[in-house]
Amino acid sequence: MVQSINTKAILTLASVARRPGLMVPHVSVANVSEIDFGKLRSEAGVRAVVFDKDNTLTGPYESSIHPAAAAGLKEAIETFGQRNVAILSNSAGTGDDPGFRDAIHIEESLGIAVIRHKEKKPGGLKEVLGHFQLDDAAHCCMVGDRILTDVVFGNLYGLLSVHTLPLCVGEDNKKDNIMAKIMRRLENRLVYRSLFARWFLRIPSHKHWQGPSVTPLVKADATISDNEEDKKLM
Repeated sequence: MVQSINTKAILTLASVARRPGLMVPHVSVANVSEIDFGKLRSEAGVRAVVFDKDNTLTGPYESSIHPAAAAGLKEAIETFGQRNVAILSNSAGTGDDPGFRDAIHIEESLGIAVIRHKEKKPGGLKEVLGHFQLDDAAHCCMVGDRILTDVVFGNLYGLLSVHTLPLCVGEDNKKDNIMAKIMRRLENRLVYRSLFARWFLRIPSHKHWQGPSVTPLVKADATISDNEEDKKLM
């Protein structure tokens, strides 16, 4: 599938320039299986979880769950219920998906809904809240591997934002489109490796969560070395 230009992300750059903290996720993990979904529900007021798809739950443009994400998706469904877990993708379920054929195929494969939406992330809030029947965006968690789409979408509208490293790198990531590869590397380097990010950016506040020093939302055994992180950010 060829993705069209994400005009919403381009327009949102002005907001990011004024508020660079929008690029900082509340939670950072190597993959979705490191998230403590039980604590998301009990300690952060989360009632529903929306996942990005490519390089978050599956390989790029794949419809089957990636082995590293399987346990996390299973736990999310067990914690929140199947109806309260969904996918918000910038490929499947958009105008780039004629007849929503990919969305339907993914739903059949992964067992969760793909939200149909007109605007690409960081747009789509109305459709997300409508799908989960939520009035307060802070009761929803956005999980994804892209800074300027997934993380900014979450922070812009008050969702709890969780950033994952991409599931696939190198040859395993050859199906990904070129622009996504370039932007992901720039985004991740900017937030995770730049002096600007380390010195000036702070984890944003969240309406229902007191922060990582009070309530960590990552499993205790979730660890990632600097070398592994550098590899994933390439």
